Amino acid sequence: MTQKLAGHLLVECLIAQGVTHAFGVPGESYLAVLDGFHAHAERIRFVINRQEGGAAFMAEAQGKLTGRPGVCFVTRGPGATNASIGLHTAFQDSTPMVLFVGDVASDARDREAFQEVDFAVFFGPSTRGMAKRVERIDDARRIPEYVARAFATAMNGRPGPVVLVLPEDMLAQTVDAEPLPRVEPVQAWSDPGALRQLRELLVAAERPLLLAGGGGWTPQSAAALQRFAENWQLPVANTFRFQDTFDNHHPLYAGDVGLGINPALAKRVRESDLLLAVGPRLGESTTGGYTLIEAPRPRQKLVHIHASAEELGRVYQPVLAINATMNAAARSLEVLTAPAQLPWTDWAAACHAEYEAHVDAGNYGTLLPGPIDMPAIMHTLQRHLPADAVLTNGAGNFATWLHRFHRYHGLVKGHKTQLAPTNGAMGYGVPAGIAASILTGRTVFTIAGDGDFLMNGQELATAVQHGARSIILLVDNGAYGTIRMHQEREYPARVSGSQLRSPDFCALARAYGYAAERVEATQAFEAVLLRALQADTGTLIHLPLDPQVITTRGTLDQIREQAQRQRH
Repeated sequence: MTQKLAGHLLVECLIAQGVTHAFGVPGESYLAVLDGFHAHAERIRFVINRQEGGAAFMAEAQGKLTGRPGVCFVTRGPGATNASIGLHTAFQDSTPMVLFVGDVASDARDREAFQEVDFAVFFGPSTRGMAKRVERIDDARRIPEYVARAFATAMNGRPGPVVLVLPEDMLAQTVDAEPLPRVEPVQAWSDPGALRQLRELLVAAERPLLLAGGGGWTPQSAAALQRFAENWQLPVANTFRFQDTFDNHHPLYAGDVGLGINPALAKRVRESDLLLAVGPRLGESTTGGYTLIEAPRPRQKLVHIHASAEELGRVYQPVLAINATMNAAARSLEVLTAPAQLPWTDWAAACHAEYEAHVDAGNYGTLLPGPIDMPAIMHTLQRHLPADAVLTNGAGNFATWLHRFHRYHGLVKGHKTQLAPTNGAMGYGVPAGIAASILTGRTVFTIAGDGDFLMNGQELATAVQHGARSIILLVDNGAYGTIRMHQEREYPARVSGSQLRSPDFCALARAYGYAAERVEATQAFEAVLLRALQADTGTLIHLPLDPQVITTRGTLDQIREQAQRQRH
C-alpha cells in the first residue's frame, strides 16, 4: 500500500461507496479533502455552494433521489451550524445523509479554539435530535472504518443523517490504509406469523385504508405495494410530502394525508376500522396534530410497518407492529392471498372519487381575487411537465397549490419525483431542485414563495456554475403567508412581522444567469412555461398574487371573518 494524505483517503472511501457528487462550502479546516477532490476530479465532483444550509439541503435531496447517503462538507463552527437545517430535514424526513465537518486541530481541542463547537452535544443523537450518530475521527488509519459505518448507519433501520467530525491535523497526516468495500443496506423481513395476523385483520375489516410514505422506498418496492393494494382493492393515501410513494393516477388512490388535507379524506381516516401504515413514522403533520389518529392508542385498529424497531410503539400503540424494510415489507405483502369477495370495494371507489373531486379545478368552489387562477396554473403544469420531472418545494402556504392539484406518477414509474421537507424547512426547494438537476439531468420544477426563495436564492449562482437547469415558479404575495394566515386566525386584523418588501426577482435571477419572466395573468403562463422547458438555462417565473390569495380554500378576509364569528 502506498502512503497518501488522509484527506485523499477520505475521498477514495467516498468513491468506494459509489458517491459521484459531494456538496459543500470550502473551509480551511479540510483543505486536505479539497485537494483529494482535485486529485480524483474524474471520479467525484465537489459542488461548490454559496451557503452551508443550501449545501446540506442539496445533500439531503441527493439522499432522497438515490436512496444512498447524500454527502455534504462544511467547516467547523458557523459552517456546521448553518448546515444543521439540512441535517434536521434529513432526520425528520428519514433521509440517508453523511455530514462531514472540518474541525479544530487536536492540540487546540477543548480550549474554545477558533470556531470550536462540541458537535456530539450540538448534533447529539436522540429521538428528538438531528443525527443518528456523531463521531470524531482522531486516527487517520481508521477513516475507512468510520466512513463505512457512517454509510451503514445512515441507510439501515430508519434512514437518517450521520455526522463525522474531521480534525484538521488528522486530515494532513499520511497513511497507507485503503477504502473498505461498498456498504449495502440490510433488509429486515416481515415475521410470517405477523403476516398471518395481518391477513386476519384485513379479512375482518370493512373500511380499511393504507397509508404509504416515509423513507427507504425504491421503484421495486413501490410496484410491489401497488400489486398488494390491487390484490386487496385497498384505498391508498400517501403521507405528508411523500405523495410520490403511490401513483396518484391509480383508481385506488385516495389523496395525501398531511397539512391542508382534503376534509373528505380526513373523515375517511377517522371512520376507517383498519389503518395499515407502511413506512411512515406517523408524525404530527400526517396525523392532524395527533387527532386524526389519536395517540397513544388510536380509535382505529392500527397496523404499523416500519424499518426501525425503535419507531414501533414509540408514539402509537398498534394492534400489530411489523419491523421490516420497505423492499422486504412490500414483497411480503404482495403475496398475501385475498379472498374472492371483499366488502369494501364501494368504500375504496368512494375514496378515489372524493380525491378526483378535490383536484378538479372545475370543482374549485372559492372564487379568489386577482388575475391569477392558481388551480389553472397547476393543471397547466400537469399537462406539460414530463412524467419523470422532479418537483420540489420548501415550506409555506404556496406549497399547498402543488400538494393539492399535482398528480405524481411516483416511484412505481421508476423515478423519485417529489422533494419536499416534512420538517417544514423554508428555503429547501431551490437548492433541492438544483441538486436534482445536477444529479439526474431530468426536468426540475420548483415552486417557491417570496420569503422562501430569499432564504436560499443565492444558490442560483451554484446552478449556473455547475450547469443546472431548474424552472422556478416564484409565487409572490408580499408576506410570510403561513404566518399571516395564522395571525388572522388568532389575532384578526393585527398584522405584525409578516409583511415583506422584496427585490425585483426577475432582475435578481438574470444577474445570477437565469432567464426570468413575470406573469401577471393566467392566460400568459402556458407560453412562458413552454419557453422555460426549452431554454438552455434555468428560468425563474415571477407570479405576483393578490395578497388575499392565501390558501387553496379561502382568502385572508374569509379567514378573519370566520375567526371573528367563532369569538362571538
